[in-house]
Amino acid sequence: MAAATEPRRSGGPALLCLVAGVLGFACDPHSHPPATTAAGESWSLTAWGKLYEVYPEARSLQAGTATEVHTHVTILEGHAPLEEGSVEVVLASAGGEQAFRASQAESPGLFGVEVLPAGAGDFDLTFRISGPAGDEEIRGGRIRVGARDQPGRLLVAPAPRGGTGGGGGAPLSLLKEQQWQGRFGTSWVRSGQLARAVSGLARVRPPAGGDPTVTSPVDGVLQPPAGSASWPFVGRGIEKGSALFRVAPRIAVDHSLSNLEAEIRTIEADRDTARARLSRLEELLALEATSRREVEEAAARVETLDARWTAATRDLEAAHAFRDGDSAGSLVLRAPISGRIATVFASPGATVAAGQPLARLVRTDRLWIEVTLSPDDARQLETGGVAGLVLSRPETSPVRIEDDLRWISTAPEASPGTGTLTVLLETPAVPGVTLGTTWDAQILLEEQREGVVVPSTALVDDGGVAVVYLQLAGESFIRQPVEVLDRQGTRVLVEGLVPGQRLVHRGGESIRRASLLASGTAHGHVH
Repeated sequence: MAAATEPRRSGGPALLCLVAGVLGFACDPHSHPPATTAAGESWSLTAWGKLYEVYPEARSLQAGTATEVHTHVTILEGHAPLEEGSVEVVLASAGGEQAFRASQAESPGLFGVEVLPAGAGDFDLTFRISGPAGDEEIRGGRIRVGARDQPGRLLVAPAPRGGTGGGGGAPLSLLKEQQWQGRFGTSWVRSGQLARAVSGLARVRPPAGGDPTVTSPVDGVLQPPAGSASWPFVGRGIEKGSALFRVAPRIAVDHSLSNLEAEIRTIEADRDTARARLSRLEELLALEATSRREVEEAAARVETLDARWTAATRDLEAAHAFRDGDSAGSLVLRAPISGRIATVFASPGATVAAGQPLARLVRTDRLWIEVTLSPDDARQLETGGVAGLVLSRPETSPVRIEDDLRWISTAPEASPGTGTLTVLLETPAVPGVTLGTTWDAQILLEEQREGVVVPSTALVDDGGVAVVYLQLAGESFIRQPVEVLDRQGTRVLVEGLVPGQRLVHRGGESIRRASLLASGTAHGHVH
């Protein structure tokens, strides 16, 4: 698509002219052709393809006369000047086509194409661009090549739509050299859809059961798992069943190794005596010289001493194992889920009590989003369906979630303090969305709103008024106020634009600053 523009003389540095404008001097940054010649009017136009924007300027074309067409070429992706590539200007008619080529840029973004028409007449004008973004042919309208008795001129240059009223003021200028210096970008205004949404405050948490706390099952001394070189640390990824800690059960504080060994010897002596007495009583029972009750009591005494000996032996083995650094007799504590370690409560060698928390784990493959909504908004989820979720915070870019988003539940009662209901949504892990963080949330419903949808970066705050800038031609723009109907992350539904306009979706502030400097105004509206 192409747009006719005011003729511009191209060439010298834009920065000097910007400084001159601030000082109040008139300045023309370009050194070639004047606006009109004896042979006819100078011409320029702007044409956009999918890959490139071309902005040629030249004197009128005359049959048999070489005319240099100064062609500015912008790579639309990133809005950068074309520095390496080629530009062809093609004149086509029923009799065939004439192509004129420049294979090297005179300066970044500027190609001088020498056009020498073989004859006069009306021609379709086309530009063939070859560069790092690819090859593209862009139609540029229709042009007349003049003869002695008929001056050449631009006949047709399809233009984008202008402002839709309410902008006020003349077109504003931002030179190509200025556009290429900073973040800038344009695109077509198109009709689109924005889902209806309900808004609330969201908190990110693990799914139910996704944040277990590992505790010590016994009193003991905490050590790393056998064979592990590192102690569990915050942020470490873990797999279900992997070893986290080792607990050596602790013996009584008044039991030393020597005390345990002495206790075992005492129990062994008492047990030997009890066994001998039991054997004697069993012989007497066979002779009916004692009662069965005495035999049973003696047998119970032996069983008690056996149990005491077993427990004391285990205590002694555990004490020896801990002193020698052996894992025998220790309890290995394993991760109940796969995820990451959120908190570690204990250090190696610490004495812990049964039930004492050692670490908290969190599941990170799935997230639950708790959103507080008014009861009316919460009811819309049940009837309207959930199509997506937009999370935003002042310090970060909005996050849009649509794939694999699932509504879990809505609380059965409102909070007494706020009167809101909590809605639970589940989503896979999302980059940039951290457990425990709070966001402004918009839950997108299935119902759509029709209208013009633009990137949020297109909006410029002009003294409290939301405006955008429309591109009329390569370096010509107009201010257009808009009404914001709805926002969803990086997308905004607006009123005041129509499809077919060329929108500055990034860099509108540069146009505003340039217009303020040109007018000598430091603040306020641009009128």
